[in-house]
Amino acid sequence: MRRPRAVVHDAPLPLPLRLWRATRVTIHVAAGLATTSLVFPLVKPPTRRALVRRWSGKLLRLLRVEARVEGRLDAHRGNVLIVANHVSWLDVFVLNAQHPARFVAKSELGAWPLAGRLIRGAGTIFVERARRHDTRRVNHHAARALEAGDVVAVFPEGTTTAGHEVLRFHASLLQPVVETRGHVQPVAIRYRDAAGRHTSAAAYVGDDSFAASFWRICGARALVVEVLAAAPLPAQHGDRRALARASEAAIRTALGLPASATAPGRGDDPAGGSP
Repeated sequence: MRRPRAVVHDAPLPLPLRLWRATRVTIHVAAGLATTSLVFPLVKPPTRRALVRRWSGKLLRLLRVEARVEGRLDAHRGNVLIVANHVSWLDVFVLNAQHPARFVAKSELGAWPLAGRLIRGAGTIFVERARRHDTRRVNHHAARALEAGDVVAVFPEGTTTAGHEVLRFHASLLQPVVETRGHVQPVAIRYRDAAGRHTSAAAYVGDDSFAASFWRICGARALVVEVLAAAPLPAQHGDRRALARASEAAIRTALGLPASATAPGRGDDPAGGSP
């Protein structure tokens, strides 16, 4: 079933301001590409993470996106898998502005102009969903990253929503944190406008192209993104399906949504990260 496009009711910014914002963001992306290409190979991981966090925070400011964090994002010790619901390509930078992570995303993102090169340079782990067993390779790389002290982030819904719902979580990409005996950090993401109303301006759903989504976000007068961190879940004594169900339940609770009525099932379909 085809999902609907994002619907925005507020009038967008006047065209000159919208163009100015888009231009500034494009310049910022170009600067990020230069940093990942020229600086990242010369500096250690803590410095790279600091640069990613600073760059992501500035991106949000340029787009007039205010992040409001509730709860404690307990990822500073490493060996943490951030598990979040997925609304927009902007989610990646919202989370990176709080604590940089290596994201698992579908391989198509690497082909995006500019943005694809940027997220590839930031250490994104790409999964080819057309290859049935590629999740095994991805999980191997994710486990090695967790063992090295990195934070890894996944979107277990495998696609995006407009933010009104949470889809069933697939469990396959939670396997690495079980193997490394780490922790799962459930994080709920929700976008509102300046008046506090739910908005789908940031949503990247249905037939949206990246260009259309980017242009719509540039036209938003102001956005607030709520980052709701639930209590971390220990993975040492769990299994990936139980962790997926517990993470989904924690995120539903944070968003004020009812418990899932869908039977747990296997939940092992490959989850592809960003749309």
